[in-house]
Amino acid sequence: MTEITRAEGTAIEVLLVEDDPGDVLMTQEAFEEHKVRNRLTVVSDGAEALAYLRREGAFSGAVRPDLILLDLNLPRRDGREVLEEIKKDEDLGRIPVVVLTTSSADEDILRSYQLHANAYVTKPVDFERFIAVIRQIDEFFVSVVKLPPRA
Repeated sequence: MTEITRAEGTAIEVLLVEDDPGDVLMTQEAFEEHKVRNRLTVVSDGAEALAYLRREGAFSGAVRPDLILLDLNLPRRDGREVLEEIKKDEDLGRIPVVVLTTSSADEDILRSYQLHANAYVTKPVDFERFIAVIRQIDEFFVSVVKLPPRA
């Protein structure tokens, strides 16, 4: 097992914003299967995601994520709204956001990039392919890309 870490040996913090329990479980399994210290935090709707990122209420002690995996179709606050809020915030806007969704609609892809998503990935339905995609996202944004320092 390889351990992928930030500079100075700090574990990677990933925030998964996903309301589908099956997709949450598959993502957790992908992380557990291939990582030692990287931490995956899960919130299940857009309002929770923004509260977590802004360290509000129950999330006052939240650790700033190094990477956000964001579903588009979320309860309470839609993923597009969450993406827009993140990217217009001077501090949060530096966090890479990967849209990870079932939609392959051109309008969703275009809108996500207009809102400054760092990547758009359509979720595979096959379990093994889903695991491979999560690993590729992680390897790219953690091993290849230089992430901004945490605030």
